[in-house]
Amino acid sequence: MAKARAPRRPLESYTVKHINKTIKAGDCVLMRPADQSNPQYVARIERIDADARGGNVKVLARWYYRPEESIGGRRQFHGSKELFLSDHYDVQSADTIEGKCTVHSFKSYTKLEAVGNDDFFCRFEYNSRTGAFNPDRVAVYCKCEMPYNPDDLMVQCEGCSDWFHPACIEMTAEEAKRLDHFFCESCSSEDQNKLQNSHSTTKPSDTKVDTKRLRR
Repeated sequence: MAKARAPRRPLESYTVKHINKTIKAGDCVLMRPADQSNPQYVARIERIDADARGGNVKVLARWYYRPEESIGGRRQFHGSKELFLSDHYDVQSADTIEGKCTVHSFKSYTKLEAVGNDDFFCRFEYNSRTGAFNPDRVAVYCKCEMPYNPDDLMVQCEGCSDWFHPACIEMTAEEAKRLDHFFCESCSSEDQNKLQNSHSTTKPSDTKVDTKRLRR
């Protein structure tokens, strides 16, 4: 006769002793990979439980995938700290947790003043069986019609409000950072060109240039 499975009880929180961090459902964590040469896995804790004696603590993890782990692979617009929230769940020992991290929404990530090693962002949910993304489309920008990569410098046109990569408008990053005003080719006019080339009292902090990039 098969031995009855010992009952387990849910935990509201658990302190992972080797990192001295307390975790609870909803937290995002870094988990030890099987191959130590690979980056740490990122997961969201869905549930924590323990055996009847309070030991053998397990977590139900919902995995985040990196772009290179998806069926389509990494693409140009994927940020270096981008993750996809997958439909892949797994039960893991709490002892495999190596740290806590934060997975920001895309909007909140782009507003960070500084990006730490444990900061990530997610703008898609990912179906690991079909390779489908939700949402299945996002806004595109620039002449290249690419989704926004928060690692990249972009400048905003004051006419149409579209964003452009400096290279796509034949401009260097240094030139883009010095701009006080910018009008794209479609919005340019003689008066606007005069304004663009004239001295402006606009402070550098007011210029519509997105200089946010990762601090490594």
